[in-house]
Amino acid sequence: MRTPPIDALLTTWRADPVTLAVLAVAAIGYALGIRRAARRGVSWPRRRTVLFFALGLGSYAVVELGFLGTWSAQLRWAFTARIALLLLAVPALIALGKPVELARAGMGDAGRARLDRVLGGRAARLLGNAMFLTLFTAAVFCVFLTPVVGVLRTSPVIGEAIGAVTVVAGLALMVPMMALTGVHASTFLAIEFLLAFVELVIDSIPGILMRLNDTVIDGITTATGSGWWPNPLHDQHLAGDLLWFIAEAADVPVLILLLMRWARRDRAEAADFDALTDAEHDALVQAHLRGERVRTDAEG
Repeated sequence: MRTPPIDALLTTWRADPVTLAVLAVAAIGYALGIRRAARRGVSWPRRRTVLFFALGLGSYAVVELGFLGTWSAQLRWAFTARIALLLLAVPALIALGKPVELARAGMGDAGRARLDRVLGGRAARLLGNAMFLTLFTAAVFCVFLTPVVGVLRTSPVIGEAIGAVTVVAGLALMVPMMALTGVHASTFLAIEFLLAFVELVIDSIPGILMRLNDTVIDGITTATGSGWWPNPLHDQHLAGDLLWFIAEAADVPVLILLLMRWARRDRAEAADFDALTDAEHDALVQAHLRGERVRTDAEG
C-alpha cells in the first residue's frame, strides 16, 4: 500500500452544496457584522478579518471540499480526520476572527447586555470549560469504536450534513471557551488545568483502540479505489493513528486558553487586592488566618 500521491491530495476537490451554503452564510454574516460595527464608529481590525476568512473559513473549505471531504465515504482515515479536524481544529481557527466580539461591536447597549447574559449563563459556562470539552470529545471519538460509524460514513444524506453539524458543535464549545477567559475562580481553573492534562490521556484512548483492533469495526470489508488505497483493516489503523495525533495536537490550544484565563484571573485578583486599604487588607489577612472563606470582586 502506498500513500496518496501529492497531486491527488492537492487537486481532489468537490462542489458540495451544503458546504458552499455554510461558507456563503458565514462570509455574508461576518461582512455585515463589520458594516454594523463601522456604523457605530468601530474600525474592525483587518488582521481578524483575514484570520476569519483565510484560516477559519479557508480551513473549513479545504477539509470539506478537498481530499478529506471528497473521499470521506470511501476511506475511513479520511472520514476520521475530517470529523476530528471539524470538531477541534477548524472551530479554533474560526474563533481567531473573534466573531462574538464583532457581534458586540455592532450592537447597541441593550444587545450587548443580552449577549453578555447569554455568555454568562449556565449553558455558556458549561460549554466553555475544559471539563465538558474533555467529556464531549471523548464521547464523540468513542463513536468511531462502534458500527455506527459505518452508517455515518456511507450514508449520502448524513455524510453531507455531518460536516456542518460537527463544525457548529465545535464552535459551541470553542467560542464560549475563548470568550469566557476571565469568568471562573482560581480553584475552578486549577481543576480545569488538571482535567486538561488528563484529557491528553483520555483523547488518545479511542485512537489507540482503533489502531490495535484487528477486526474491522464498522463491518464494511469491501474497498474499491485507486492502487494506493489501503485495505479495510489498514485503513482503520490509519484512522486510529490520525485520530490519536489530531486529538493530542488539539489539546495544545486548550492549554493556552486556560493559561490566558489564569493570567486574567490573576491580574483581576491582584487589582482587587491593590485597591484595598490597609485596614481592609489586615481584615482579610485575619479572616484567612481564622480559616474563613474570603470572596473577592474578581470572583464575581
